Formats: sequence, C-alpha cells, structure tokens
Amino acid sequence: MRRVRGRGRMAPLVAAALAGVGCTVALPAVLGAATEAVLAGGDARVPLSVLVALLAAAVAAAYALKVAEVACMSAETVRLRSRLIEHVLALGVPGERAFAPGDLASRVVTGASRAAGAAPVLVQLVAGLATSLGGVAALWLIDWRLVATVALAVPAGLAMMRIFVRHASGLVARYQELQGEISTRMLDALAGIRTVRGAGTWRREADRILAPLPELAVSGRDLWRAYGRIQGQGTLLVPLTGLAALAVAGQGVLAGRISPGQMLAVAGYAPMALGLLGQVSMLLGLARLRAGEQRIDEVLSVPVPERGRRPLPDGPGELRLRGVTVHGTDGPLLEAVDLAVPAGRSVAIVGRSGAGKTTLAMVAGGLLEPDAGRVLLDGVPLAEADPASLRRAVAYAFERPRLRGASVADAIGYGCGTPPRERIEGAAALAGADRFVRLLPGGYDTPLREAPMSGGEEQRLGLARAFVRPARLLVLDDATSSLDSVTEAQVAAALARAAAGRTRLVVAHRAGTAARADLVAWLDGGAVRAVGPHRELWRERAYRELFEPPAPASRPGGTGSARDEGAP
Repeated sequence: MRRVRGRGRMAPLVAAALAGVGCTVALPAVLGAATEAVLAGGDARVPLSVLVALLAAAVAAAYALKVAEVACMSAETVRLRSRLIEHVLALGVPGERAFAPGDLASRVVTGASRAAGAAPVLVQLVAGLATSLGGVAALWLIDWRLVATVALAVPAGLAMMRIFVRHASGLVARYQELQGEISTRMLDALAGIRTVRGAGTWRREADRILAPLPELAVSGRDLWRAYGRIQGQGTLLVPLTGLAALAVAGQGVLAGRISPGQMLAVAGYAPMALGLLGQVSMLLGLARLRAGEQRIDEVLSVPVPERGRRPLPDGPGELRLRGVTVHGTDGPLLEAVDLAVPAGRSVAIVGRSGAGKTTLAMVAGGLLEPDAGRVLLDGVPLAEADPASLRRAVAYAFERPRLRGASVADAIGYGCGTPPRERIEGAAALAGADRFVRLLPGGYDTPLREAPMSGGEEQRLGLARAFVRPARLLVLDDATSSLDSVTEAQVAAALARAAAGRTRLVVAHRAGTAARADLVAWLDGGAVRAVGPHRELWRERAYRELFEPPAPASRPGGTGSARDEGAP
C-alpha cells in the first residue's frame, strides 16, 4: 500500500477513530451496568446518564470520523492527481506512447480517487482490529470460555476475507481498465467527429465506442456477486457465533459465573470481537484501493528520462544525428540514422507513410530520446542539455497544433514568457495569420474560445507560435499541410527572409516544399536512403513517386509517360 502522507490530515482522522473505538468498547459494559442497577432496584440515574453521554459521544465521534475521512481523501486525491499529471507531462512523448489519453484520464480521475482512500482504509483497519481486541479482552474478563467460542470462527472468517479481497481486486482493476478503454474510444471519436458525421457512420462509431460495455457489465455483476456472497457468509457467521457465545453465557448465568448484566454485555461483545470479519464494505473499499494503487503505480513506474544540466552555448544551430535508433512496438522506427543539417540551412524530410519522418522530427528537437545513438546541437548532446535552454533553442510547429492560452495573443506567445505585442504580431504576419486575426472581434485579444478557426488558420497560429521564439533550430512537422499551395509558398518565402540564419528541419509531403529546401533527406523504412538537393533526387523514379499519384494504367497506343510530371 502506498505510504500515507500528510500527518496534519491524519491527526483528526486518528483522533476520531480512537474516540469511536473507546465508545464502542465501553458501551456494552455501561449498558450491562445500567441494566444491573435497574434490576437491583437501586438508583440507576448515574449509570443511565453515563450511558446517554456515551451514546452522544459515539455519535459525535462517528460524525467527526466521516468529516475527517472526506477531508483526508480530498487532499490526498489532489496530491495524487497532481503527481500523476506532473509525471505524465515529465514523461512527454514516451508517456503518450505508453498510455492512451482516455486510459490516462481514467487513471487520473478514477484511480487517484480510489487510491486516495489509503489513509481512511488504514485507519478503519486499525480501528476495527482495536475494537475486535477490545471485545476479546472484555469477553476474557467475563469468562475465558466465551473467547474460546468466538475464536472458533476466526480461521473461516480470515479465509473468506482473503479470498474476497484477492478476487475483488482483479475485478475492480478490470472494470477500471474497461472504463479507460471506453474513454479512449470516445476521445478518438470526438477527434474525428467531422469524418464520422460526414460518412454517416455515427451509429457504427457508437457501437465501436460501447463494444467493451458487455464485458464491463459482466465485471460489474461478478463484483457484486462476490460482494453479495461474502455479505451472506458474514451475515451467517457472525450471528451464529454470537448465538453460540450467548449460549455459553447462559450456562454461565445458571452456574453463577456470570451475572445477568454481564450476559447482556456478552450480546454486544461477541459480535464486536468478530466485527473485523463483518466489515464487508471496508473489504470492498480495500479491493478498490488495491486496484487504484495498481493503476497509478503502472504510470509512476515508467521512468522519467534523466534531464541534462549542461547549458547550451550560443551557436549557429548545426544539427547532427549519429547512429540514431528508435524502437517501436513492431520494430525499429528509425535505424542507425546519420544525418547532418548544416547551420542556417533548411533540410526537408521526405518519405512514405511510416518511414519515420515524425519520429526523426521529435528526436531532432529533444522531444523523444533515441534508444541508441546521439543527437547533437552545436556539438552538445541533447540528452546532456539543460531542458530550459534546449526549449529556448528549438521551436516546433506541428500538423495539428493544440492552441493554449486565454486569448489569441496568448496562444501565439505560449511557452515563451510574455513576449512584446510587436513580436507576436510580427510572428503572426510571418505565418500569414495577421490578416484574419485582425478581423476577429477583439483582434489579438479575442478569447481563444470565441475565435472559431479553420484547420489552416489554426495551423498558421501554430507556425506563429514557433516563429515568435528566437530559436536557432526550427522543426516544422508537416506544419503547412492545411495551407493551400499559394499561402504555403508565401509563408515559405517570408520564412526564408525572416529566418535567415536559423536552421530549419521540415517534414514535407509536397514536392514544392521539398524543392524550396536547401537539401532533402529521403527516409525509407526508418533509414536514410539518400541526401541531396531536390533537383538531383528527382531523377529517381522512386523519389518522384513519393509526390505523384499512382500513374493510370497505359492503354494501347497511349504515349503518356509520367516521368517528367511535376519536375521542378
């Protein structure tokens, strides 16, 4: 079980639990004393007053315990969720690859709240054990035969508890996994909602999202069956043991060993001695706790890559990849890649789908550490570079940018401190976004939520976010794919003028983008097949086919040759 933290929050919880244990253990004895006083015909006002005060104290302790449990669980939930979120963000791209977004959301929301019950469950276990020991001690003081009678039920009760917790933990864990899978499918569907609606396949998509629902229902039913089974077993075991203890106590009364008041106390102490065995709801909480702990530990056990501490010295932005290899689930994504990007030059990365272009772009800027090999920026390995200086030196623009910030200006300056407005507007103009931003109701101060944008407009703001940084290396991962050819050419021309001296690594799918680069790195199957100017590589048919649609089948008498189509 995860180490419980927050002594300040634990103190009220422990104090309320101890008060409750004291009241519970004392209550049967006080009730027995009051009964004997009444039967003896004496003054019963004092024992009855003590009994009423004890009942009031027990109610107050139970209320304080619930309040302390809620406060402790709330604080611990916040701590666990904060730790999980910080850990996932620190993992970066490896964390995104290890866990689906919906699954992570389920772990953060459900798993953390379940695991946050560690302190209350621990206190309940200790309090239940203390109460049971108090009941056993009281029975021993009345008659040792009562303890022997109650002890006969303990082995069976412990075996029931162990089997239930082990079985229920697996069921709860599977239930939460299926919830996470449904969340993942839902997020995936929402990301492609336009495609779903456009294709008219929303019913099929709903069926896909809810496909795990039958198994989820089976897991839920199995859990409640197990709960009902142990509830029935406990309901049978504890009362039968209590009846056996009362029978022994009755014999003691007849033999003169036990008074009538003590026999009444036995009726309370016998179930109390076995109280821990009857706490089925606590056992279910323990099973949920174990499942939540397991799901949280699976995330926290993924090691965060060690961060370098070496500051990046000033440099022109020369990028070198030496023997870079990145492994995927189905084989290498990049294999022994050697690539040199001269300082201040632009290099386009081209290749078929799955060739490793995006992986190379992530490795080049330090978003993903290679499994083998090194990436150097101005001679400094990225793995040794200080993260803050690395982020200042490298700027990214992505195919599908996620805009963050309260306003459009905040979205452009995101992650760059508070850049002056002139710099933000200049970056937007460079990305071809200034015109449409000024047409918004509040211009650059328009709240981001109130600024509906097309995919191309979002992509331009993503470019502006990269351009606003005074970075020596720009990595553009298909960042102009949503722009029309004319706008892309205008942005490329403006970037070539304004970013003179910056090194640019551009993932390209269009021949025009590759042609505007100084050099082209051609990836094939995760390896570099060739590096050279676009015009020279264009002589190879395989290279041209990267940009050309499949040629139509030739017809008899046809003379069409696609060899020179699209040539620069």
